[in-house]
Amino acid sequence: MGSLTNSSTKIEGSGTPERETSRSASDDAPNGGEHNEREQVESASIVLPAHVAGSGTLDQLIDTARGYAEASTAENTNKAYAADWKHFSRWCRLKGTEPLPPAPEMIGLYVADLAAPAGKAPALSVSTIERRLSGLSWNYTQRGFTLDRRDRHIATVLAGIKRKHARPPVQKEAILPEDILAMVATLPHDLRGLRDRAILLIGFAGGLRRSEIISLDVHKDDTPDSGGWIEVLDGGALLPLNAKTGWREVEIGRGSSDQTCPVHALEQWLHFGRIDFGPVFVRTSRDGKRALETRLSDKHVARLIKATVLKSGVRSDLPEAKQLAMFSGHSLRAGLASSAEVDERNVQKQLGHTSAEMTRRYQRRRDRFRVNLTKAAGL
Repeated sequence: MGSLTNSSTKIEGSGTPERETSRSASDDAPNGGEHNEREQVESASIVLPAHVAGSGTLDQLIDTARGYAEASTAENTNKAYAADWKHFSRWCRLKGTEPLPPAPEMIGLYVADLAAPAGKAPALSVSTIERRLSGLSWNYTQRGFTLDRRDRHIATVLAGIKRKHARPPVQKEAILPEDILAMVATLPHDLRGLRDRAILLIGFAGGLRRSEIISLDVHKDDTPDSGGWIEVLDGGALLPLNAKTGWREVEIGRGSSDQTCPVHALEQWLHFGRIDFGPVFVRTSRDGKRALETRLSDKHVARLIKATVLKSGVRSDLPEAKQLAMFSGHSLRAGLASSAEVDERNVQKQLGHTSAEMTRRYQRRRDRFRVNLTKAAGL
């Protein structure tokens, strides 16, 4: 592949900007303060007992253990937890107090402020507030403290917030087979178009998260940040993935024609992009004629979906803003779950869900009224 150069382009045929810059400048990179603070917290949590004298061998094991501790949670989770602590620490300072040690009374007030802020800040959803509390609990644990979320100052406030503000979860719209075909038809047949076509078709057929798409390597252990690799076989592609719920294998069979086959689209991108090592989905040069070496950000998948949804006219009956808000990376997973007329267990395995109930949340309207208990009861 060609050498890396910084450039700024657009997804072909859309007005959505695509930043073809180095990973160090990526939108999803943590800022230095959050990253350093996270490393300091994890380093402080892995130490020798006070009564054990240090040695060169033990120091090396501590470094090894700290590396495993850092890998114990996903990178996106680490970034979210670091941001949660940073926000809470700043809030405490503005209120004239400190975040340590944990004070349930102040955390209860913090939670109330998140739900009904006095200033211009937007109110957070119940799920986001619960995520913030999880982040604080994790940070306190790393610092040697315990946050009791069952304390009445926290639990009763949160219960009241749920009762007053809880809403049904807003699900992204599923991208159905006819939608995905219309979306890929809007893409050009240059190198960037081949790449984006493979992303959409592989993401749909595999029921993949956008982070899983982008983390793929050509071979096992090609890069340190790999989340899996691809094995192209006669019957299709096999993707061993180190995903959110652990390792799983995703089978993507060949389609009925080259125009709709995700495996063929992947082979075309790898061949013409001359990609035989490292990340599968990488940035391209400014002119779109060369594949670079830098892995795409998972934000590219979201931008690509929104851009092709607009251009293809999927749900064009809605205002553009509503159209854009309805679709995201999860629309690909929901599309596969809603469209594949197979046993639910196969869909659950493909998506990597630990429960059938989670899979059913992705099956948008597929099973609605399929079983009519009213008639079955004799009415």
